[in-house]
Amino acid sequence: MNPTSMDDRVLALAGLLQALVQVRRIADTGQSEQRQVEIALDSVFRIDADDTGAVYGTPANVSAGLRQLRDYLANGNKDEALGRLVLAVLQLERRFVRDVTMTEQVQSGLRRLGISGDAQGSTAPDTISALAKLYADTISTLRPRVLVQGNPHYLGQVGVVAEIRALLLAALRSAVLWRQMGGSLWDFVFQRRAMASAIDARLA
Repeated sequence: MNPTSMDDRVLALAGLLQALVQVRRIADTGQSEQRQVEIALDSVFRIDADDTGAVYGTPANVSAGLRQLRDYLANGNKDEALGRLVLAVLQLERRFVRDVTMTEQVQSGLRRLGISGDAQGSTAPDTISALAKLYADTISTLRPRVLVQGNPHYLGQVGVVAEIRALLLAALRSAVLWRQMGGSLWDFVFQRRAMASAIDARLA
């Protein structure tokens, strides 16, 4: 196996995990970590990045996700709700990439939004609302839908729902990247040691 390929895969998975950890956080508490959200949402607009690390600005920006992935590989999944979300997004990616019309619609929408996103910042309320609408109009129509569990008080708030949808879009972007780098669910069965080694090398 090409070590660079595995390196790219773990970076993409780290990006996926970081976005979904913020989904879980905001769904439970109504609050998110702005820097982590910014890293996730910035990645959505980097459609033509030169390499996997550049999707997240720099590989160091997904260090938290790498540590979470390393912990999962070593100790198993302790957060069942997060595990369900990860699996749901990976399954969603399969349905999404098979719908060529939808993928083109999403890419076109992101390119349009990228202009205002650059000007306002990816975490500006208007940018988050626009990303959420793009998700709602396209990806959320795929079945089965990704279900986010949390505190009903927060999940009933428009701003919270918008941020969750924007983060799910970011998570899907990382899932697509992971597949593009050759990732598959079999990695978690047959490539755990290689994944752990690639993570350790990144965090060293």
